[in-house]
Amino acid sequence: MSSKLLKILPVLAVILNLFLSSFSWAQVGNHSISSFPKAKRTLEREIYIDSRQTLYCQAQFDSHKNVFPPAGFHTEKYVKRAQRIEWEHVVPAENFGRSFEEWREGHPQCVDSKGRSFKGRKCAEKVNLEFRLMQADMHNLFPAIGAVNALRSNYNFVMMDAEASASFGSCQMKIRSRKAEPPSHARGVIARTYLYMEQSYPHFSMSRQQQQLMSAWDKQHPVNAFECQRAQRIEKLQHNANKVVKQRCIDFGLL
Repeated sequence: MSSKLLKILPVLAVILNLFLSSFSWAQVGNHSISSFPKAKRTLEREIYIDSRQTLYCQAQFDSHKNVFPPAGFHTEKYVKRAQRIEWEHVVPAENFGRSFEEWREGHPQCVDSKGRSFKGRKCAEKVNLEFRLMQADMHNLFPAIGAVNALRSNYNFVMMDAEASASFGSCQMKIRSRKAEPPSHARGVIARTYLYMEQSYPHFSMSRQQQQLMSAWDKQHPVNAFECQRAQRIEKLQHNANKVVKQRCIDFGLL
């Protein structure tokens, strides 16, 4: 083997590894829908066609994005947003977005009409395809009352002290000190979404504490028929499976 070839082999190995890594996530995660607005329209029109219920508060909503909070629901903030449905990133966009250089540092293409540079979500969305695919992944998008979506923000999920009160009256969603505790009926769905996102994208990983919590919630709160049906519908349209949900559905005889 020539000395010249020996010198370029390490470079070729790096290029091959990068290619295989990109191919791997593209096959496991979303690789077909890169538009966040399109993802939301698809969810509204083709996924939640016969079970229009929000994740956290189990509020009903209609095909015109009107939401009907349960009796006893109230909020002191974002009152107008409490009247409409929004699409919540269960794994917040910021939680994976900050791993992209364009989010943190900006990019030469991220310049507004006045010549000012910008960064953050807007920049990552403009120039990075992988970010757009992650942002539009329907497996990670769920309907929520707008006010709940706004107040949950990008806060991590935790288990709070038993005496912590609900933040929205009859809806048992708790938000305190930049943390959130979801109602029990939502915990399994949330856990299997976090597990899916970590398995599917190198740009997202959980802390050890998060992994332990999500693994526990996954076991404590099994899948139901609609979670399985939802995952199947998304797989058909987005062309990739939430393999965590799919396996649980098989295990429980729902597929």
